[in-house]
Amino acid sequence: MRFVHEAATVNVTVQYIAAELRPAGSAVKVVPQTSTKGADMGERVSFASSVGPQLAGIIEEPVGQVRGWGVFSHGFTLGKDCPAASRICKQLASEGVGMLRFDNLGLGDSEGDWGDGSFTVKVADTVRAVAFMAERGTPAELLIGHSWGGAAVIAAACRAPDVRAVATVGAPYDPSHVEHQYDTVLDRVFAEGHAEWMVGGRALNLKRDFVEDVKRADLRECIRTLRRPLMVMHSPTDDTVGIDNASEIFTTARHPRSFVSLEGSDHLLTAKGQAQRAAHIVSAWAHQYLGESAPGR
Repeated sequence: MRFVHEAATVNVTVQYIAAELRPAGSAVKVVPQTSTKGADMGERVSFASSVGPQLAGIIEEPVGQVRGWGVFSHGFTLGKDCPAASRICKQLASEGVGMLRFDNLGLGDSEGDWGDGSFTVKVADTVRAVAFMAERGTPAELLIGHSWGGAAVIAAACRAPDVRAVATVGAPYDPSHVEHQYDTVLDRVFAEGHAEWMVGGRALNLKRDFVEDVKRADLRECIRTLRRPLMVMHSPTDDTVGIDNASEIFTTARHPRSFVSLEGSDHLLTAKGQAQRAAHIVSAWAHQYLGESAPGR
């Protein structure tokens, strides 16, 4: 894979930038995690989905000097409080980058029916999240997406002119990669227009329009014409979304593009320190594109 040759250089560069961003002799500060909801000090917000219902979000306020702001898009049926979303956003906030993470339609604390969403809706709602941040006076210049959310932020960036940099973590090259998760109920979906799909101990309403929208989704042109710095992060041992997806995204993208191997990480970044490490790498890489550090400012 061609990107392997560039990966070592990127990792060395990120380590150098990271060293420059912290005081001499200090170690990377990893934000401790807790399962106690009351310990969540983020600001709870809501904004309208592109299809109407209110979406619930949390803004992690930056600590110390404000370096910039961003929006995080979670995976397929996950949510704003999953380990990847919560821990990455908290770590970035601890390093001066404020982040909005939000639940997509019908998930977590958001209103609406998940089945009324689709890849198109997820992308449109990410664009709405960027607009919401601008309206509150904290314009988001960074988009980060995990898994299916990684595909969504690439597509959303093409519709959000103020976004200056995009980072993906374990993202599929083809949004229809998720089809295998619900293939057992597809016959009923096409026969009846919808079907109940059990995932993670909860029932979701999978609709024909959702399925057909996912089938139509195509990222190739968005990746080719992104015209923004792109960082592709992926674990070589990811057994949910294979590393070949990172290769396809990376080789389709144009420069400036970077790849970082998250060796040892699982797809959901659940092990101790995995999400925080990913966040620290993004923080260092994005530094030159945020706020007053951005070119031309």
